[in-house]
Amino acid sequence: MTENREKGTARTTSVAIVGAGTIGLIHAEAARRHPRLRVAAIVDPDATARRKLVEHIANAATGPADSPAPAEFASLAEALAAGGVDLVAVCVPTGMHAAAVGAALAAGVHVLVEKPIDVSLPEARRMAALAGEAARRGVVCSVVSQHRFDPAAAAVAAAVADGSMGRLTSAVASVAWWRGQEYYDSAPWRGTWALDGGGALMNQGVHTVDLLAWLLGRPVEVCAHTALLAHGAIEVEDVATATIRFASGALAVLHATTAAYPGLSVRLQIHGSQGSAVLHDDQLEYFHVARHGSGTTAGPYGGTEPDNQAADLVPASELRGGPKAADAMVVGHLRQYEDVVEAIESGRAPGVTAQDGLMAVAIVRAVYVSAALGQTIDTDALLNGDYDDVAVGSGLAH
Repeated sequence: MTENREKGTARTTSVAIVGAGTIGLIHAEAARRHPRLRVAAIVDPDATARRKLVEHIANAATGPADSPAPAEFASLAEALAAGGVDLVAVCVPTGMHAAAVGAALAAGVHVLVEKPIDVSLPEARRMAALAGEAARRGVVCSVVSQHRFDPAAAAVAAAVADGSMGRLTSAVASVAWWRGQEYYDSAPWRGTWALDGGGALMNQGVHTVDLLAWLLGRPVEVCAHTALLAHGAIEVEDVATATIRFASGALAVLHATTAAYPGLSVRLQIHGSQGSAVLHDDQLEYFHVARHGSGTTAGPYGGTEPDNQAADLVPASELRGGPKAADAMVVGHLRQYEDVVEAIESGRAPGVTAQDGLMAVAIVRAVYVSAALGQTIDTDALLNGDYDDVAVGSGLAH
């Protein structure tokens, strides 16, 4: 970590953005808004793409006036060899994550890798092991799951953790989006098993999968179906459905699609013996726990204590229907960068670990394997490698 030598001044962490595409721009915007981060390098084999991102950063309206423009590199190896990089943000296609993460950790550099951690469960398993070894050396490795840091999701997680919702019993998660064929045609890696790792669930739904595991705990069984129904010339699913049983006994229904024209919303319902919560497009739509209610405890048929307590938990802007800023995605990533910086500076684990990233990929893989084999999948067996050789593409219904 680069440190200002004047007494009392804050430390500055130099960031290398690996991948100068759309998500690389989001990371660059988030990093430059953090007072203790500096975008020091842009890495991309496409000289035009990296030059465009460097110019964008140089022309940005905020940030230290005396900050030099980021250096340009065609490869991460060149950037690491040049030195001066404290944190690598991996923003390349998912199938290329493992190489970048491995190289950064081997160099003793902190890592923030975009979701999902990798397209391959064996590679995700290996990366989690590398991250564990790196953590023992004081090197932080975090996987992007910025929605854990949304105020609404954080409020629900706190209620789960303190027992306010009682015993969690069930959840319903739905990602009902639309992606036109032109989306898949826009880049050769989109819609492929090798580089995208899957379709609606792996690419679009993995954030919601992560939230499910974060809130409900360890999954133990998955039973699923997948289909390709509204797109052509892609290898992966555009519809996935599954039921998940968790170690606590809680049950969940999972649905993800890029075939819900014209594109609707992401909705996550969490239900417990003493309360329920609904997250809708990252905002809190409903929250109620019995011991905080204004009425009597719900009777045998419910409905006698219906008040929505969501406004007591989060600001109005975080309630469903509140205005969303145009830069909401940047702000979400900035919240995770704040967590990563605090983890680096304090020596604690990040809020989202590589092990968390592994679990999200394992759940997605369990859905694909279940669909391919037509059977319920034990997630512990899957994590242990029992299903590593299953060809998942065969599970698609047309």
